[in-house]
Amino acid sequence: MEGNRNNFANEKAKEKIDQAENMMVNTISETMDLYGVTPSVGRLYATMYFKHKPITLDEMKDALSMSKPSMSTSVRKLQEINIVQKVWKKGSRKDSFMAEKNFFNYFSQFFGMKWEREVSMFVVSIKKAQEQLHEVIENSEIDETLRERAKLHYQQLDDAMVYYHWLDKLTKLTKSGEIYNYIPVEDAGERD
Repeated sequence: MEGNRNNFANEKAKEKIDQAENMMVNTISETMDLYGVTPSVGRLYATMYFKHKPITLDEMKDALSMSKPSMSTSVRKLQEINIVQKVWKKGSRKDSFMAEKNFFNYFSQFFGMKWEREVSMFVVSIKKAQEQLHEVIENSEIDETLRERAKLHYQQLDDAMVYYHWLDKLTKLTKSGEIYNYIPVEDAGERD
């Protein structure tokens, strides 16, 4: 009788753990989708997040019912944004992987890379656009209305450059981890 009660309690506990894990896998996957990570890649990361030991591509494939090539591509994408690392597993010839479990590291890596790319793209485009606008502004043969329009655009891009210089500083602080000097991790646990 006691054994049956324990089995029932264990089954209920396993069910609750599975429900909690599935809920979080879905949430992590959906939030990663907000930042441009495909749902399948987000689901893979979230599934790996709840594994407490390195996992092989075959184990991932079985857990998510994805093809091995698709799984391999997804793992590579996660490695590119530094939130999954290949780890050596004694006695195994297969590659094993672990997900980054520290969301502060994840934040620094993921957003640092995204912001760095955005800054680079915009700064280059702004400089090129301003060169063209400057040519129009400086050419006295051009209609004054067009020159005024070019001046407004030029000034607007100058204003945008202020933001991108600020974002560049934020990116460097984030990637280096210095941001945590300004917003300490200890403070993050406090709620208003």
